[in-house]
Amino acid sequence: MFPSVRMRRLRRLNLVRETRLSVEDLILPLFVDETLEGKGEQGRKSIGAMPSQFRFSTDAVVEEVASALELGIKSFLLFGIPRRKDAVGSEAFNPKGIVQRAVERIKGEFGGDAIVITDLCLCEYTTHGHCGLVDEETGEILNDETLEILGKIAVSQAESGADIVAPSGMMDGMVAAIRKALDDAGFKNTAIMSYAAKFHSSLYAPFREAAESAPKMGDRSTYQMHFANAREALREVELDIKEGADIVMVKPALFYLDIIAKVRERFDVPLAAYNVSGEYSMICAASERGFLEKEKVMIEALTAIKRAGADLIITYFAKDVAKILK
Repeated sequence: MFPSVRMRRLRRLNLVRETRLSVEDLILPLFVDETLEGKGEQGRKSIGAMPSQFRFSTDAVVEEVASALELGIKSFLLFGIPRRKDAVGSEAFNPKGIVQRAVERIKGEFGGDAIVITDLCLCEYTTHGHCGLVDEETGEILNDETLEILGKIAVSQAESGADIVAPSGMMDGMVAAIRKALDDAGFKNTAIMSYAAKFHSSLYAPFREAAESAPKMGDRSTYQMHFANAREALREVELDIKEGADIVMVKPALFYLDIIAKVRERFDVPLAAYNVSGEYSMICAASERGFLEKEKVMIEALTAIKRAGADLIITYFAKDVAKILK
């Protein structure tokens, strides 16, 4: 009791800080654009809705990885924007596809110093923009028919050198199908980071501009989770773990800290959280208007995600935060 107990005594001492951000907690998302190939290290294109973010050619993405490694960032999540799209997303499993070439370049240049994670989905590669195959007559997203395609993508990405594949389409049974495909192809050591609890969120809009992945009809509410549901998220995570997920993810992060905390309390597996494009762009926009101090807010935001229970944070702020932490 006061005055013998004074809570303020320790507040200036970092020694007793409960939650700490580390550069090694951070995963930097990168967009690789096939239309920029041939432009060398100058092959980068700014993303309008995401200040200070770019699409890269394979040459330029190697340079970006090099600069991030110098800051201590070791993990990278790759998204591909192909030159050609079709109804089944065949460029996603093309051995010479844009992501596959980027992985080969990064691993060839940096080897084990860079952990390469590949987003595993169809939305960037299909003409319809959905994460699964679509019945042309009904518009239904075909869950089971999509699973074989996801397995083919996983094997293709593993063959190119990916350390971790990250299925993001929220198809039922996707982790089991991918695990079987990888094991059958001899990639038993390729890990799976599943977008296990991915919500149907309005916060993805800037990403869809960046990755050219907006659905051309309907929306993704039939396979992404409704933002009102928490218990369902725990079921999704549990199922993915049983199917063989090595790491599970909650996406988005800031509006879903309660979900991160619930998953952390229930399951003893590595937990990632995706600090998504909308969260990034809101902070940047408010900072540009002078409403918020960007550096302080981004550190507070990522610390909140870590405090909620995330082991890993996928964030576009990774390089900015790494500079501060250094």
